[in-house]
Amino acid sequence: MSDTALQLDAESASQREDRQDREDREIGDRTDVSRGRRPKSRGRFNGMLLLIPAIVVVLGLAIVPIVIVARNSFAESNQYGGITGGFTFANYAALFDPVYGKVLGYSLGLAALNTVVCLVIGYIVSYYIVSRPPQRQSLLLLLIIVPFWTDFLVRTFAWITLLGRGGPVFGILQAAGVDSSSLSLIPSQGAVVMGLVYAFLPTAIFPIYASMRSIDPSIKEAAADLGCGWWQTHFRVLIPLSSTGITAAALLTFIPTLGVFVIPVLLGGGKDQLVGNLIVTLYTEFRNQPMGAAVSMVLLVLMLVAMGIAGLIARRGRKVA
Repeated sequence: MSDTALQLDAESASQREDRQDREDREIGDRTDVSRGRRPKSRGRFNGMLLLIPAIVVVLGLAIVPIVIVARNSFAESNQYGGITGGFTFANYAALFDPVYGKVLGYSLGLAALNTVVCLVIGYIVSYYIVSRPPQRQSLLLLLIIVPFWTDFLVRTFAWITLLGRGGPVFGILQAAGVDSSSLSLIPSQGAVVMGLVYAFLPTAIFPIYASMRSIDPSIKEAAADLGCGWWQTHFRVLIPLSSTGITAAALLTFIPTLGVFVIPVLLGGGKDQLVGNLIVTLYTEFRNQPMGAAVSMVLLVLMLVAMGIAGLIARRGRKVA
């Protein structure tokens, strides 16, 4: 009997403790509500509800399309280039053809060239803007942004007018006494490079400017006092301190350049294609959807690799800093 009584007492004690815990939580929730704070569990639930629209958008506009393209890249096609299902690696094996290798190599080379040119010009422009008074900095940034309020195609066609025969560039060359009868500025590779630099230069300027703006101006003065010349100040002080912005600018320039297809067609005549042009050609002209999907996945992998390399460089730059 004594053991039974002790067991009942223990059960009743545990029940009292559970009841006391529930009462304490209820009192705490009422206290939070009275103080204008929501209970933690309810706040987490409401936070999840707020995330649902963003999750649906990301899934519907990013994840699901990528999964569909990835699946189509392994599918078989009929005689009209449509998706017939199945599973094959033939689409990726066909990418080892020298024709596709040439397009890929040209795309990587042109993207690298555009990135280097944009970084050099973007660094010079950013350094000039940072060295100006704050009021003038806002004006200079506005002057950089204003032309890009115009539609992308309109700005590209403007380059056709500028570089075409009868345009101002040919007029300046003729006024300088240059024989331009056999000169063709458009379509040409030079026009493509100028169009790419013009299109992506702002995306290189703003990250570098944001990074250089956070550098204390006294650091440059200290470097000069320690005997650093102009080149040493930039290469040993300013560039390492602004490496995060430079890396971001390189990433924002290199990755979009790989997928550009309008500029090579309009300014280059479509003779040398980028990966973006190849994807459009496979989908629209050749009507080979599985091959187009395979090239799209290769482009996605290249972008992810570029992002990974940029992340490693940025992490190394932060450790050095």
